[in-house]
Amino acid sequence: SQGAAAIMVTGSHIPGDRNGIKFYRPDGEIDKADELAIARMAAQVVPVNSSLPARAQDVFAQTSRDFLTRYARLLPINALDGMTIGVYQHSTVARDLLAIALERCGAKVETLGRSEHFIPVDTEAVSDETKGLLKGWAASGTLNAIVSADGDGDRPLVADETGEVLRGDLLGLLAALFLKAKNIVTPVTSNSALESLTPAKMLRTRVGSPFVIAAMEEAALRGKTSIVGFEANGGFLTGSDFGKLKALPTRDCFLPILATLVTAKQKNLPLSALTTEFKLAAALSDRIENFPLEKSKALMARLTQSQEALAAFLKPVGQMKSLNATDGLRVTLDDGSIIHLRPSGNAPEFRCYVEASTHEKAAGLMEQGLQLLKSQM
Repeated sequence: SQGAAAIMVTGSHIPGDRNGIKFYRPDGEIDKADELAIARMAAQVVPVNSSLPARAQDVFAQTSRDFLTRYARLLPINALDGMTIGVYQHSTVARDLLAIALERCGAKVETLGRSEHFIPVDTEAVSDETKGLLKGWAASGTLNAIVSADGDGDRPLVADETGEVLRGDLLGLLAALFLKAKNIVTPVTSNSALESLTPAKMLRTRVGSPFVIAAMEEAALRGKTSIVGFEANGGFLTGSDFGKLKALPTRDCFLPILATLVTAKQKNLPLSALTTEFKLAAALSDRIENFPLEKSKALMARLTQSQEALAAFLKPVGQMKSLNATDGLRVTLDDGSIIHLRPSGNAPEFRCYVEASTHEKAAGLMEQGLQLLKSQM
């Protein structure tokens, strides 16, 4: 709104030694063309020493106030009265503003796990360590939910009253329904049942916010309105104004968190019961860390040469019925289960996504998929 470009020194969801910086144009996130141009320019940059202007602190304070006002305009001050919400703060930049936003909506907030050292929290492939912390805090029985975000605050994490993590695509769906969105953009990795749970028109893209943003912009050019986008990691984007809520075409963790909690409050349901209202396929995502880039490239090259090669590779998990190669290899098996293999775009990791009729089947398929990937290392 100030027409200012920006740079974020980012602690995202990956180990600190792999993090870097993000660029924003005055009108929002950079796109893939900008990434290529910046990479070319970076090779010619001469480093200089400079100090952060004192005014930067004033700008941050004003921006924080503006950001909180954004949600104060959307929700009544008593929207979360009677709820006690834990905020897992770790090292995320969202930790203080998130607690303030919840309190302004009437919730009682308990801050948890604050750290002065960087902790990578992946909201899409939640680690066993993080799951253990959430379950431990929930065991007190006093919390209606526990919320958090990844390091740079653009991916939400929501756990129900038992400490069970809600999937990011469900958070995105709840936010879209809360806003009564008419057009939804989401990557192919989001749950395959989403289309059946909303009257909105849904468009699937490759993984990554630049692809979601590009599709939202294209929808707007075609005259579409009430446009939102979200990813399987829960990052939520508004491509249109929704009343007092102005468009914010960059990932936001606050809106899906607040929309989910307010929806549960309005329905007078615990989050665990709200989750069961939506008949999503049982879906899991995980990753193999430290998967060498050259090996992932070689594996994907071999598997994309022919469907016969892919079918042979996946034979231990089932018979291939159909293939979606929008981003990585998303295979539907003959029993209706889905396994999706995709190298990470920003780290030496190989991701695996699965869907099945039950959680047990999904867990078994995930274990088989990860073992197949490990065999290639």
